[in-house]
Order: sequence, then structure tokens, then C-alpha cells
Amino acid sequence: QVQLVESGGGLVQPGDSLRLSCAVSGRTFSNLAMGWFRQAPGKEREFVARIGPSDTVTFYADSVKGRSTISRDNAKKTVWLQMTSLKPEDTAVYYCAADPIPIRASSVPGHYLYWGQGTQVTVSS
Repeated sequence: QVQLVESGGGLVQPGDSLRLSCAVSGRTFSNLAMGWFRQAPGKEREFVARIGPSDTVTFYADSVKGRSTISRDNAKKTVWLQMTSLKPEDTAVYYCAADPIPIRASSVPGHYLYWGQGTQVTVSS
């Protein structure tokens, strides 16, 4: 079993930056691909970013590309999502998730077996 706990959300103004953290326990973290997803009210959960088991393979949704950076530290069993130039449309609950089959390099929520409880990010003036 894998447990994921997100933190770092909050209320920020447009243009601000925010760093979300996800602490992972319960399984060999270095074997997992990790992803960030978000879900706004009334919308489906959508992919934000993904990082492979090492920290060398990453990809991003077009909506956040150039404004966000996903990173991880396997020794600390933590993954981060650094977001800059935040916009009101970035408002959502952000979820950390783990994919036990890294080779598929998936952005599909159903491929991620383990999920955190989510952290709210609100971008508003």
C-alpha cells in the first residue's frame, strides 16, 4: 500500500507562485512514476504533470507548460509541483498520484493506482 499526503495549497493572487509537496510512504518510492492532477468544481479531473522514477523524464499539460516544474527527491520520498504566474483558471483541488507502471508514461488518471487526499489552490484577487 502507498500513502500520499499533499500540502502547500492556499489562496494566492494572480501572478503569484506556489509550491505543492507530496510526501509518499509505504512502497519503494523510486519505482513509481508520480503525477499531479487537478479538478475544478464541475469539471473532470485533468492531468497537470508527470515525472518518471528518476528525475530526468517529465512532461506537462499544455495549460501549465512553461509555468510549472515537477521534481522529486527519491531519498526524501517527496515530489513537488512548482507553479508560477498563476491564473484564476488554475483554481482547483490538486492531487498527487502514483503510477506503479512507469514505462507507460501515462497521463490518464485511471492508470494511477494511488492518490492523495488533495490540496486546494485558489487563485483570486
